[in-house]
Amino acid sequence: MSEPSGSVAAEGLVPAAGAEGTPNEAIGLAAEVPPAPLRPESQLVEVEFKGNRREFFVWPHDEIPALKTAVIVEADRGEDLGVVRATGELALRRRAGTTHGKASSDPLRALLRAASREDVARSAQLRSDEENVRRRAIEKVRSHGLEMKISDTEWQWDRKKLTIYFTAETRVDFRQLVRQLEGLFGTRVQMWHIGVRDEARRLDGVGRCGRQFCSASWLPELRPVKSSSAKDQRLSTLNPAQISGSCGRLMCCLRYEHEFYVQQRKRFPKEGKVLVTLAGEEKVVSNDIFREQVTLRNPTGETRTLSLAMLRKELGGSLTAGAPDVSEPEDDEGAEDEPELLVEIERAPERSQSMRVMPPPPERPPRERAESQRGAQRQQRRQEQRTPSRQQAPPAAPAQPASGEQPPADARRRRRRGRRGGRRGRDGGGPAGAPGSDTPPGSAPSVPPVNG
Repeated sequence: MSEPSGSVAAEGLVPAAGAEGTPNEAIGLAAEVPPAPLRPESQLVEVEFKGNRREFFVWPHDEIPALKTAVIVEADRGEDLGVVRATGELALRRRAGTTHGKASSDPLRALLRAASREDVARSAQLRSDEENVRRRAIEKVRSHGLEMKISDTEWQWDRKKLTIYFTAETRVDFRQLVRQLEGLFGTRVQMWHIGVRDEARRLDGVGRCGRQFCSASWLPELRPVKSSSAKDQRLSTLNPAQISGSCGRLMCCLRYEHEFYVQQRKRFPKEGKVLVTLAGEEKVVSNDIFREQVTLRNPTGETRTLSLAMLRKELGGSLTAGAPDVSEPEDDEGAEDEPELLVEIERAPERSQSMRVMPPPPERPPRERAESQRGAQRQQRRQEQRTPSRQQAPPAAPAQPASGEQPPADARRRRRRGRRGGRRGRDGGGPAGAPGSDTPPGSAPSVPPVNG
């Protein structure tokens, strides 16, 4: 069995797969590597192995084996058994348009011979033993406490190599695990880190459409699918399970019609915009890109649905300068061939003036206006209390009279105002000649000096 493109050495650390399930960076760089030249006087043959793994080989003889014929091919340090999938011109086209066809610049390996019945029986026995190998590998992974999931195992036809495929979200140090597995199975073990999309391709299955996975049946390469593809098709992104495949990623089929949606929406006005048609100002409510119909609504709430061609006729008068009101493309794919919609046309002066007249806003009741004014005044007073004026001078401290001098009359009045009547009568602090006062009329009372 030859190594698939993007393999990882069993002795090192493996980074986690990318967001779209790419095994490692070698897959991204594989497209830039030119295909390996064919050997002279040879023919190209595509061979398929277990888990939808495919590679290209050269057939040095004249008679090319038929499709679905079991063959023995050169592999890593040995031989492997596969099935012929494509030959001739089809194999040449697939080599130029698939990832596994441009994965390596090394010379292609040779297809040795057609497999015999004994070879096919030996391969079937190895396939029946692979499930037992997978279970024993899972037990070793659990004993080491590694955060990885064993997806599949594959024996090479000559039992000189065992490949274990796994998925992981973080970096995994599996060096000790590889040593134990090699001692357990007595052969060379290779750990292969794949993404969730590649795992779905290897395990195969049936999608919600009722057909085989596209990645496992005909899709030449696994390309990432962006969430903008679902938004352009007006698919609900609130429930990701409705637009996700069995692998947990967005379905590959979202890419198939994405270009159609982008090109169609360029021909329609953007939803929510206001157009000036023969019926007046109308707002675009919705677009039906399949029936090519537009639903409009006027200010009174009446709606009407007309075809895109009829809308173009209504907007086909004397055009005024201005930017077209069309939906901006959300993808750079393709060029625009359809004419753009224009949003405004010239009209008769009396009709245009009548359309521009807007009714005055309704007046609020007097009670509501009064409450609004009082609220504004309260808010202004709170603001003044929070930020006192900096220019306001602080109050001056009262002057302290010298010893033996009498305080001014206003100071005496303030002091007397703060005292109670009963206390004035007892302390003699009342005015001269008042009842309960020891000071005779006509004489000033003895007042102690003010100490601030």
